[in-house]
Amino acid sequence: MLVLSDLFRHRRDCRRKQEERASRISNLPSTYLDPIDRHDREILDTPIESLVQNRATFAPIDILRSYGKVAIKAQHATNCLTEVMIQEAEGWSKHLPEKGPLRGIPVSLKDTVMVGGFDSSVAYSSFTGKPKEQDGPMVRLLKDAGALPYVKTNCPITLLSFESANDVSTQSGARMITATYKAQVWGRTTNPHNSKFSPGGSTGGESALLAFGGGRIGIGSDVAGSVRLPAHFSGMYALRCSTGRWPKMGMSTSMSGQEGVPSVFSPMARTLGDLSYFTRSILTMQPWKYDHSVHPIGWRPEDWTRMTKGQRLRIGVMRDDGVVTPSPACARALDTVVSTLQAEGHDVFEVHPPSPSEGLVLASQLLNSDGCQTFLSPFRVGEWNDPGAAQLSFWARLPRPFKYFYYLWVRYVRHDDIWAGLLKDFHAKSAFEQWKLVARREAYRARWHDWWQEEAKIDVMLTVPNATPALPHNAMQDAKKQGGSLPLKLDYTAGVLPITHVDRSLDGLPPTFDFGALNGVAQGSYLHYDAEQMHGLPVGVQVVGQRLQEERVLAMMERIETALEKRGEKYELLNIE
Repeated sequence: MLVLSDLFRHRRDCRRKQEERASRISNLPSTYLDPIDRHDREILDTPIESLVQNRATFAPIDILRSYGKVAIKAQHATNCLTEVMIQEAEGWSKHLPEKGPLRGIPVSLKDTVMVGGFDSSVAYSSFTGKPKEQDGPMVRLLKDAGALPYVKTNCPITLLSFESANDVSTQSGARMITATYKAQVWGRTTNPHNSKFSPGGSTGGESALLAFGGGRIGIGSDVAGSVRLPAHFSGMYALRCSTGRWPKMGMSTSMSGQEGVPSVFSPMARTLGDLSYFTRSILTMQPWKYDHSVHPIGWRPEDWTRMTKGQRLRIGVMRDDGVVTPSPACARALDTVVSTLQAEGHDVFEVHPPSPSEGLVLASQLLNSDGCQTFLSPFRVGEWNDPGAAQLSFWARLPRPFKYFYYLWVRYVRHDDIWAGLLKDFHAKSAFEQWKLVARREAYRARWHDWWQEEAKIDVMLTVPNATPALPHNAMQDAKKQGGSLPLKLDYTAGVLPITHVDRSLDGLPPTFDFGALNGVAQGSYLHYDAEQMHGLPVGVQVVGQRLQEERVLAMMERIETALEKRGEKYELLNIE
């Protein structure tokens, strides 16, 4: 009886959230359904700094309505929105502070971000119908800066996925069937470049919205690549801040209390100029006055200036992390940036840092040291689980003797040390085991710091954000590694910017490619790589700095994009239809 009751509540709450979203959209003023006119186009083409500075030309309500129009179009095209707060934002627009670095600018929010009066469901049906009593610190800061939160965006259930889907069913093969609205909270978000592919995760709703043009700036969160991978998959810009630089309080999560690999709010944007201005604006608002976890470090213009004023820089390039060799498309994007920077006179050279594969093992152990109990606890009967998260829980719960025999087979019969190393100790940890892991993490970080400062002596490092471009829906069932894992175990600052698109004529696998020779992690990544099917998808590059080097990373991103623009190779954003 309890099982049937749980299933009934799950379906009832999913139905209610679907109907609530549909009602909020259908009840919007008719202007949000009108075609984009010339004034809208002027607003959509103007950087946010100029929108703020030209108050006489651009009224906050007009800015909101222009981006609200496109956000609704993005929803129809990609299913990227969760909570629609546009009507509330119209009310907020009438009571903005006279001054504020983001005055009148619409800001989209990952569904996890707490806004008073709205759910933060993280796609769990059991989290719905529980609106937050008040705004979280991040939203209070945004409103004090004059920003207008107007929509929240989709994420995967559990947050542990490079897709952004919840409650969908699959059949064998690539075909995807979406469950009826009764059995899903929000459903699946698709890539605005190609609906057959993922926009990334876990902040994929944000990346789909921004790449489509339904917003210019948004807030995501990042543990294991959750803003950087979507930026790479969808063709927009993101900055993974170090913990302590941006707020982290005031969000719902699937893994409350997980601090082995801490999460942090991070900015995302449609353009690089907007990303830099947005980051600077938040830091000038003194976020440490809103969130106790933030260090009192404001925007440091001297760091920005040092990196942007023509100085010759030392730039390391990590072409391969020893786990998954980058696909031809991603390698080509990295090569493009390397050759461009070399032509600008910078000292660009390959580096071989302390074992990234060791860091991957450490991060996977720390991130799931509870044996996956926390992210499984909100599930109801009949609720769909992400295939990747389901794999994690399967291996964590598999009795250790069976897991050990499988580990021996993988390591000594298949000779796959990478996959074996990830499996061997993947189980719930005692406090004693957790402390030892944290000690190993800190020792690993110290090795990286010493290598960076004393051996490599680099200003920044370039890598691919992920071994492949965007993958098709349901590829998570084959994946054993998410992108962007390098900075997560080091807590380094990292930014992603789009560089090019997959080209079927340039990015196919060579005739000598041997799938069978790959380790198990790499096989999961390459199983779905197909340059023909991926043609036209975005491809990005990742810029990595050390901890708390947000200004340096943003400045390096600007130098890269400026150099590409001089050569006529700057990335072209999706047109706003």
